[in-house]
Amino acid sequence: MLALTEKSVINSAGQFGRDTESRTPLIEIRGISKSFHSFTAINDLSLNIYEKEFFALLGPSGCGKSTLLRMLAGFETPTSGQILLNGENMVSIPPEKRPINMMFQSYALFPHLTLEQNIAFGLKRLNMAKDEIHSRVAEMLSLVQMEKFARRKPGQISGGQRQRIALARSLARRPKMLLLDEPMAALDKKLRRETQLELMDIQHQLGTTFVIVTHDQEEAMTVANRIGIMDHGHLVQVSTPLETYENPVSRHVAEFVGDTNVFCGHVNAVKESGWQFCLDKVDTVLVAPELTGVPSGNIKYLNVRPEKMAVSRDYEEDSSNYLKGTIIDVAYLGNLSTYYVDVGLDKPVLAQMTNSQRLHTEHFAEGDVVWVSWYPQDGQLLVR
Repeated sequence: MLALTEKSVINSAGQFGRDTESRTPLIEIRGISKSFHSFTAINDLSLNIYEKEFFALLGPSGCGKSTLLRMLAGFETPTSGQILLNGENMVSIPPEKRPINMMFQSYALFPHLTLEQNIAFGLKRLNMAKDEIHSRVAEMLSLVQMEKFARRKPGQISGGQRQRIALARSLARRPKMLLLDEPMAALDKKLRRETQLELMDIQHQLGTTFVIVTHDQEEAMTVANRIGIMDHGHLVQVSTPLETYENPVSRHVAEFVGDTNVFCGHVNAVKESGWQFCLDKVDTVLVAPELTGVPSGNIKYLNVRPEKMAVSRDYEEDSSNYLKGTIIDVAYLGNLSTYYVDVGLDKPVLAQMTNSQRLHTEHFAEGDVVWVSWYPQDGQLLVR
């Protein structure tokens, strides 16, 4: 596995965590729409993607993310709108003439060719000199640490190794942008995690702009500098992984990215200590930070992540927010436990607690009556 250095992580996370408005985008997507007969897959979507960025398109199946990727690659033509690369409209330019390459989910390796021949295939079509092709293939094999397998064929290596060769072949032509369509979907969880780290390190080494399509929230949070959340052909939020998780713009985003608790209700009172949120189903008032610039009457939801919550047998006097309930299920995951607590709402409350000590961490069981509590600043009010 390639080593993901601390320096590369810091650079990757910090470079695009800042404001991007002052930077010149590599790709400008302007008002793109794509319809298939009466079905609209992409609806008036605009987005900027920057040089050396690792950008993730995240969303459920059918949200339009793969269609958008195929339009970037040139395999689909927009119904309307523009795709600009360094200011040049690419809509009428065929895929083979774009400085963009795409790595498919199936990897699409030629089974009758060796690994080095697979990597060289696209280079030969560029009419490169033989010695230059040989040098570039060796460089790519070294990049993905597959030199000793160069003479093997795809059927003689593992799925993870095929993924590396597909990546090497996609990068061999040195595209300005690499598009990745669910590239790790076929890998097991451990190998997927290792490959994600390798992918991040390769992207950082080369400085190539990567755009990945995935429905795996953890994968997007791991590899991307910024994430675009898609829903029914629209981009509903574009932000860093931290911002996406901690400050979702809507209930849809909050529930799609990780586990969470979304309480339905309304603001009952506005005070200096925080806005008081009254639950619809139970007679309980909770406290949350003010939602700046939004009238209190527009508030519909309170979002609280499960890891922000504490579970205890006794009521915590210093906590402003608490709910009493009964544990109806426990998911023990080794490093943490997830408690499902019935507090009288339509859905149980999810609370997660780390098992930080082997023998002394307090564990709760199904049927226990407990208090679930959290600090006001750990909740987020939402309008939609």
